[in-house]
Amino acid sequence: MDDEPYQAGVKPASKKSAASAAPSADDYSAGRYGELPLNQSQERSGVTRTRIAQLNIDLINQTVLINARVQTSRPVGSKKLFVTFRQRQDTVQGVLAVDADTVSKQMLKFATSVTSESIVLVEAVVVKALQLVKSCTVQEVELKLVKFHVTSLAEPRLPFTLEDASRPEAHYEMDDQFSKVNLDTRLNNRVIDLRTITNQAIFRIQGAVTLLFREFLDSHGFVEIHTPKIISTASEGGANVFKVSYFKTNAYLAQSPQFYKQMAICADFERVYEIAPVFRAEDSFTHRHMTEFIGLDLEMAFEEHYHEVMDVMDEMFVYIFTGLQTRYASDLEVIKRQYPFEDFKFLPKTLRLHFKDAVQMLRDAGKEIGDYEDLSTELERFLGKLVKEKYDTDFFMLDKFPLEVRPAYTMPDPENPLYSNSYDFFMRGQEILSGAQRVHDPALLAQRFKDKGVDPKTVEPYINSFRYGAPPHAGGGIGLERVIFLFLDLGNIRRTSMFPRDPKRLDP
Repeated sequence: MDDEPYQAGVKPASKKSAASAAPSADDYSAGRYGELPLNQSQERSGVTRTRIAQLNIDLINQTVLINARVQTSRPVGSKKLFVTFRQRQDTVQGVLAVDADTVSKQMLKFATSVTSESIVLVEAVVVKALQLVKSCTVQEVELKLVKFHVTSLAEPRLPFTLEDASRPEAHYEMDDQFSKVNLDTRLNNRVIDLRTITNQAIFRIQGAVTLLFREFLDSHGFVEIHTPKIISTASEGGANVFKVSYFKTNAYLAQSPQFYKQMAICADFERVYEIAPVFRAEDSFTHRHMTEFIGLDLEMAFEEHYHEVMDVMDEMFVYIFTGLQTRYASDLEVIKRQYPFEDFKFLPKTLRLHFKDAVQMLRDAGKEIGDYEDLSTELERFLGKLVKEKYDTDFFMLDKFPLEVRPAYTMPDPENPLYSNSYDFFMRGQEILSGAQRVHDPALLAQRFKDKGVDPKTVEPYINSFRYGAPPHAGGGIGLERVIFLFLDLGNIRRTSMFPRDPKRLDP
């Protein structure tokens, strides 16, 4: 490759750092290193850049141009420098060694002074590694560096090192000299924290869940919709809602797309889904609650029985879990190295329990619970343990919840009106989906709201949507982050939200 992309506009000497020092007149590496001017899209050279993930033994002896971060650098004596370069989750080792005509001592000094997390543009020859570079994802080859330019210099003091942020918990137990990066520190400096290979993998898994969700539903005749998030009345009956000023009146942030996805069913879309933020004003600081999260919502008209909808959702989750374990196995292994977890177990046909049977299981195990009492978080977890011991699955459905503990739009059970046609899905003993057959008769719906202490006039547009013929339908809402943190058993939902929101966190 020619020198032109490097020669043009290399910065002159600067007092800010050694990394911006200009080459001396007798420096035979002049033009091969330095700090490049700010990229303002001045030109487009067309020179091909190589991705680290593309490096392999087939490229040995070829010259490549790579744009990457400096993850670490380690000088060996006065004539050699080892540098680990990173692009997203991929890393490769580079070696810069002083020689007689290409790499001068001045060039080595410059490269040694470049701070970790700086972005550099390097030219190098791909060579076979003398031994496997086990600290990098590219292990069979390394880079013999011949040019080294900085495109964005990182400040010398980072909030924490990526090595510390990437260290498994077990390492702290083995050696108390390591600096432990706590969760708040990570979240306060999230841009740095997200650069770790583990976090890159976690958010690829997040993207995978939404991709698999879409794939399955699209292939089963569902239509993706987008509904308002600023609404005139609380979508879940008035509790835990954010009120916002809306010109001369008040509005609310949607707690779910519940009303609108049902209205879409009444509008003959038959099967709909949405991936969008939902807001919950819950003053809760638990490991599994946030005030804003991504909801995966679906709603479906059925022919005879709401279990038709449960069947579809059963197949959907099996599709998602299978896809994660087969198509994203390498990402799961990356995460597991820092946060070890037991592989998630599920059945080809998901276990379904009647609520009353779950109550009996809890009572048989010594727990006290009423017939029509909702499950506490503690009881949910304990039930999950019992199910795992008896059925060897981390995933199950619980059907026929007591009517009293469900929203107003939930259809009562036809045989026992104290129960309802509603269900929750559980992962590792924690709820990740709540759903039900909806009341599609306007008179019954209005009465159900009255029974819940809500004036039907406050939800009149919603109730009116059922006055012109409405098919029976059911659906559910899934918390994306909750699915991921439980599948990976990460212990805290905030690890699966890029920039989490809770009652004490509005930044970054």
